[in-house]
Amino acid sequence: MLISLVREHTEQMNPPRALWVPFDLGRPMGAPNEPGFQRRVLECGLSLLSEKSGPVLASFPDDAPSSKLEDPSDWVCPVNLAPIDSDTIVSSLRAQLEQEMTSLQPWHDLQVEQKCRTTVGVATANIRDSAKLIANFIEDTSIVSPCDDRPLALMLKYSAEDLKAWYFEAATAQPGGSGSELVDWFWKATVAGKSLLQLASSMRACENKSLRAVGAKSIVPRAYESLVP
Repeated sequence: MLISLVREHTEQMNPPRALWVPFDLGRPMGAPNEPGFQRRVLECGLSLLSEKSGPVLASFPDDAPSSKLEDPSDWVCPVNLAPIDSDTIVSSLRAQLEQEMTSLQPWHDLQVEQKCRTTVGVATANIRDSAKLIANFIEDTSIVSPCDDRPLALMLKYSAEDLKAWYFEAATAQPGGSGSELVDWFWKATVAGKSLLQLASSMRACENKSLRAVGAKSIVPRAYESLVP
């Protein structure tokens, strides 16, 4: 029995019994400190074992409850980010993104110093170069991959993953806040989030099938699909 966070991967794997759950990546049982809800998820998955034949891919019907914070105070970003200029975000995207990342850089450095590790690096490129690749593609979808052995669609996906990881690491240098608050902040209040929304939109409009597929499934979480322009 498999509990899956990414439906498309499960469909390709085609396991005998699988339960797809609409939760944040890294939280296959939903929210922490919710034993009753977690039990429901587990029981729903185990119930698939009674199916007489497979493969079976069922969907869990409910979203996870909001996380309970140990500190009741609301989380705030460690720096005051500049307001997002939505009307000119495409034309001035590079400058806005560079300014935002520069303001967050000390906090990311602090987080790495404290944790002695980082999850950034799947694109095997400097994070600023990853951000530039995203901005370059939004400005000109005919660009080629900067890596000879990796197609452009894959490089954009990896660059987007690194950008999200870098922002979350910078944001969590200040204690407090739930995962849902951080994710909401990224997609609704940062230039980086707006950039990835525009990236997904640009990829989906391409003739290249790989770019369209990655743009449709691998850049923006389902919960924020409505924000894609």
